[in-house]
Amino acid sequence: MALGLAALAQENTPTFGVTVVDPYGLRGEIYLLKPGTEKLPNFNKLEPAGTIYTSSLNIPPREFDAGFPGVTDRFEWFAIDYTGRFWIEKPDKYRFSLVSDDGSKLYIDDRMVINNDGVHPPATAQGWAKLSGGLHRIRVSYFQGPRFQVALMLGIAGPGEPFRVFSTEEFRPPRNPDDWKFGTPNDTLEVPNDPNAGRRKLGKPSKLLP
Repeated sequence: MALGLAALAQENTPTFGVTVVDPYGLRGEIYLLKPGTEKLPNFNKLEPAGTIYTSSLNIPPREFDAGFPGVTDRFEWFAIDYTGRFWIEKPDKYRFSLVSDDGSKLYIDDRMVINNDGVHPPATAQGWAKLSGGLHRIRVSYFQGPRFQVALMLGIAGPGEPFRVFSTEEFRPPRNPDDWKFGTPNDTLEVPNDPNAGRRKLGKPSKLLP
C-alpha cells in the first residue's frame, strides 16, 4: 500500500472504536445503510445506530468477515461519521493521507481536504492544508459497502516528515494553561453532528492548498 502507512499499522486487533467515551478522541456515529449504496450518504437524513470513540483511524486492509469490534457483527453496508478536535502547536502546511475501502472523505474546519468516496478496493488519496496554531475541527466520513475487504487509515505529515498515523493523543492542547500559545482553555470549538451548524473557529481558519 502507498505511503508506508501499512507498516505503521498497530499490532493489536484493529478496531473502528470502542463504546468507552473519550472526550479527547474522535466520536464516531454509526449508521446502517441500504444494500447497493455506492457513495457516502447524507448523514443528516439518517438516524445513528450507535456511537463509538477512538484516538486514531488505523485499520489496514483486511478481510471483511474478520469482524469489526465496536460496530457489532455487521460486516457490510454501514457508515461511520467521525468528528473531533485537534491542536496544532506549529503552524505550517500539513499533508494528509486517507486509505479506505470503501469510500471516505476528510474535512478540516468544515472544508473538504480529501475525497476518496465511492465503492472501491483499498485506495489512497492525499490532500494538503495550511493550518494556523491552535484548535481545529476534524471530520472523517467513511462507509463500508459490499464485501470483501475493509480499510480505514488516516495519516499526517508535517514539512519534511514521513507519514505517520494521525492520533488525537499527539495533537492534544497543552495541559498547562500557561503553555497555550494560541487562544485560552476558556475558548471552545464546537464539533456539531451537522457540519453546517454551530461553526466557530479559533484564530485564523485553515487554508487549503491547491
